[in-house]
Amino acid sequence: MDEPLAYFITWTTYGTWLPGDERGWAKKKVWGVQSPDAQREEVASQLMTEERVILSTAQRAVVDRVILDHCQLRGWALHARNIRTNHVHVVVTAAVEPKTIREQLKAWGSRRLSEATGLKGTGKHGKRRWWTEGGDIEFIWDEEHLEMATRYVLEGQ
Repeated sequence: MDEPLAYFITWTTYGTWLPGDERGWAKKKVWGVQSPDAQREEVASQLMTEERVILSTAQRAVVDRVILDHCQLRGWALHARNIRTNHVHVVVTAAVEPKTIREQLKAWGSRRLSEATGLKGTGKHGKRRWWTEGGDIEFIWDEEHLEMATRYVLEGQ
């Protein structure tokens, strides 16, 4: 089987897209967008261990720099990125598993965001949950899809 041309990867900030959300939501190991469920969303909200994360302009710039630097360091071809207040999109080509790409970018983004906000060290008082678990990964198989994904990330936001 051929390798994908690129990956379109998206992840959200902590607490901004909960299970049951009125925009629809994803359920682990279940294909497709799930219907809104206000009761489920309320339960998920009550289970949150920290405040939801809305990235400031400065924080968005930190994440942007992390993505640029990390892709360059790893030799990954970054086609597009867009860091929003409540989610991140990247379109990238790399010879590694897309989950690895996503998890490395999230981990380094978390480190740099924590440093920028004065959180240092380890443990509950030195870290913060910046992102939700997982995220979406779409495989891009051809140039047309790559162009569409890139345009969406750069212009459709």
